[in-house]
Amino acid sequence: MEDPEAESEVNSSHDLDMVTIFESANHDSEMEAMEVNGVLRANGIESMVVGASVIPSLAFRVEVPRADIEEAQRILTDARAAGTEAAEEAEAESEQQ
Repeated sequence: MEDPEAESEVNSSHDLDMVTIFESANHDSEMEAMEVNGVLRANGIESMVVGASVIPSLAFRVEVPRADIEEAQRILTDARAAGTEAAEEAEAESEQQ
């Protein structure tokens, strides 16, 4: 018979701790956070937006697992360097498919 506690083992590694990769308190911070979250998820990085849209004066954050922070930073740096032209090209390509 299998040990029922074996299935409920918790990964206590700090690699899964969520760390902030983006934070903004600008008037459009929620929109920015959603865009950053979308870029990360489109590139295979699990991320989540943290913030309260009912109180827009508070900051919004995007968090990723600690194990993915370097890859997430690289993805965001590449996306910023590519600029809006690359985003528009990618959107046009996705619409053609």
